[in-house]
Amino acid sequence: MMRLQRKAAAYEQVEFNDIVKRYFGKDKTSVGTIEGIYSVSSLITKKGKGLLSSTEKEKTVDRDENYSKVAIIHDANSSNREYIEIPVDKDYLPSYSVRGEFTGMTDGNIMVYKHFESRKKTSSYTFTYDRSRDILEGVRTENNGSFTYTYKLTYLKLYPKSGG
Repeated sequence: MMRLQRKAAAYEQVEFNDIVKRYFGKDKTSVGTIEGIYSVSSLITKKGKGLLSSTEKEKTVDRDENYSKVAIIHDANSSNREYIEIPVDKDYLPSYSVRGEFTGMTDGNIMVYKHFESRKKTSSYTFTYDRSRDILEGVRTENNGSFTYTYKLTYLKLYPKSGG
């Protein structure tokens, strides 16, 4: 009789019970912090001079509105990250992948975000948090020849809202 082998996950896995424990194990409210459920949008722009052009042009390469829904949860179990990001687009999974982590810097509203991609690659963004608008905005730039690519992520908080 053939037995199915369970494939090892490419991302760190968090079981639902662990998510609940992390959430209820916290000592502060989520309102006014980055903790919550977000809708994520992205924008990629390309800036540079064309082959025979002397003027710099900027164009939108890709725009993806509300392409994902994620939970950002305080991680009291880790000493090297403050928050974890977990996609919550799918229901009834036995465990959930940690797809990113946030670490604060000296200024309270600036954070570094490390995004985990396939094949163990990571990319880093610098994020700011606008408490009054419940929006996280992150930017990463990449130079490729004579062009600069700017990757912008916008997280709109769906729950809990600061406004009440």
